[in-house]
Amino acid sequence: MLTSNPIADVPAYISPMAMQIYVIVMAILVVGGVLLDVIHKQSAKYFFANAKKAEAMRKREVSSGEKMGLAVATVASEVLTSSEFCNPKRRLSHLLTMYGFIIFLVSTVALVFAYPTGGAPTIWPALWHIGAISLAVGGYWFWFFIRVDVAAEGKKWYEVSLRGDLFIVSLLAMSTFGLIWSYLASSGADSVGAMIFFWLFVVATTTLFSTVLWSKFAHMFFKPAAAFQKRVTKADGSRENLPAKYDLSDPAVHEKFPDIPMYMGKNPPNMGLGIKREAPRHY
Repeated sequence: MLTSNPIADVPAYISPMAMQIYVIVMAILVVGGVLLDVIHKQSAKYFFANAKKAEAMRKREVSSGEKMGLAVATVASEVLTSSEFCNPKRRLSHLLTMYGFIIFLVSTVALVFAYPTGGAPTIWPALWHIGAISLAVGGYWFWFFIRVDVAAEGKKWYEVSLRGDLFIVSLLAMSTFGLIWSYLASSGADSVGAMIFFWLFVVATTTLFSTVLWSKFAHMFFKPAAAFQKRVTKADGSRENLPAKYDLSDPAVHEKFPDIPMYMGKNPPNMGLGIKREAPRHY
C-alpha cells in the first residue's frame, strides 16, 4: 500500500486535466481566503500599527543584518521546531501534523502534475502515505488526548465547534479518507468502496481549502510574522517599554475594556483579557 500510487487510479473517476485544474483552484482559494481574512479582520493594519508604535519606543536601531539573523532564528525556532509550545506532547503532536501536511501536500502536487497516469518513482507514493499517516497520528493525538486535557482546552472529544474546529476536523477527514481510499484501491477488493472514499476525500479536501476565511488555516501565515516582530521588539528595546500588566483601577484601562468592572484591589483577577495576575503574597 505504501508504494502504490493512488493518484494513478483517479483517471477512472476524472481526467488528469481535471485533477490539475482542481489543485490550482484549491491554491487560488487558499490565497483568496487569506487575503479576505486579512481584510476582514484587519490583521495587517493591526500588525503594522503595533510595529509603528513599537518603533516609536525603541531604544536602538536594529540593522538589516541583525534582522536577517532574527528572521533565520524565527524560522528555525517558531516555524521549523515550534519552540513556542511549552508542552512537549503538544509540540510533538503539532510537528507531526505540520510536517505530515507539508509532505502530503508536496507529494500530492508532484503526483498530480508529474505522474497523473502512473509511472511515478516509488519515493512519491511513499511520501504521500507517510505524510497522510503523520498528519493523522498528530491530529488524532491532539483531538483525543491533548485537547481533552483540562491543562489545554478541556473539551470532550465529541464537542465540535463549527468555526473553531473546522480546520482540524477537515484536515483529519482528508487524511483518513485518503488513506482508506488508497488501501481499497491498492487491494482491488472493493472498487465501489474506493470510489466512495475517493469522493469523500475530495469533499474533505475542498472543505479544508475553501473555508480559510472561517477556519484557523490563515493562522499559520500570521504566526511567523508575529514571532519575528516579537524578536525585533526585544532586540531594539521597545518591548521593555510596554506595560507588563493592567491596573484595573485605572479609568483609562476601564475605558479600553468597558465590559469589565472596576477593581480597586491590588491583586486583580485574570479575566482572560491579557491581564496578568500578581503573584499571591504570603505573610
